[in-house]
Amino acid sequence: MLRAVKRLGLPLLIAAAGAAAAAPACDKPVYLTFDTGHMGVAPLVAQVLQRQHVKVTFFLADERTLENGSSLDEHWAPWWRERAAEGHAFGSHTWDHVIWRGDQGAAFRMQPTAGAQSGQRLTLDEAAYCEELKKPARRFEAMTGHKMLPLFRAPGGKTSPALLAAAQRCGFTHVGWAPAGFLGDELDSGKFPNDKLLAKALHDIRGGDILLAHLGIWSRQDPWAPAVLEPLIEGLKQRGFCFATLRDHPQYAALAAGR
Repeated sequence: MLRAVKRLGLPLLIAAAGAAAAAPACDKPVYLTFDTGHMGVAPLVAQVLQRQHVKVTFFLADERTLENGSSLDEHWAPWWRERAAEGHAFGSHTWDHVIWRGDQGAAFRMQPTAGAQSGQRLTLDEAAYCEELKKPARRFEAMTGHKMLPLFRAPGGKTSPALLAAAQRCGFTHVGWAPAGFLGDELDSGKFPNDKLLAKALHDIRGGDILLAHLGIWSRQDPWAPAVLEPLIEGLKQRGFCFATLRDHPQYAALAAGR
């Protein structure tokens, strides 16, 4: 070891060790992501991630919660601080969870599912949409002292080339998910019970896939998390997969390094 220090030089050795620590622990990483929701399963999700030593990426919107508050209010601020301290990564999901419904000239037809205008059809120009992306980032930094990644996920994954270009000019790159990474927690639990969703995910997921789940879905009667989450993590580990945040994803690592 001492000869290695002399040969490489201590600064280079420290840098190499740091790079090794930051890299995924295997050659089959998957990237588990969570969008906000009603937050009812958020404490249980956090317990599973802690127990399994898994880091994920969260996409934040200010959505209505089971307590009739919102996912980025003061009630949830300590929860987000804890997740930031644990080393998870974070991106924007728009402030009012605005769903793209179409382009309208240089503007966008949108429908929020949160906030005072929930359910209404709105037209947002580029500046207004940029504010939708930036507001969660400002709130997250105010709550945690940490910065978000310059990444966002459009609610429902609904976008257009014009919307993506506007987001890029605002400093945000869109992140979708792999087809096999759709974990099904938004689906009807009668038609898609947890055991079938688990079996499908374990069969279909491949290395490099971005996986999508939520911190609470109003419409699902039998919650997906934590019932599927921990068996899924354990099953993927047994198949030789490891878990990484989008900071380590080859498509987004350079963007993350700039923050």
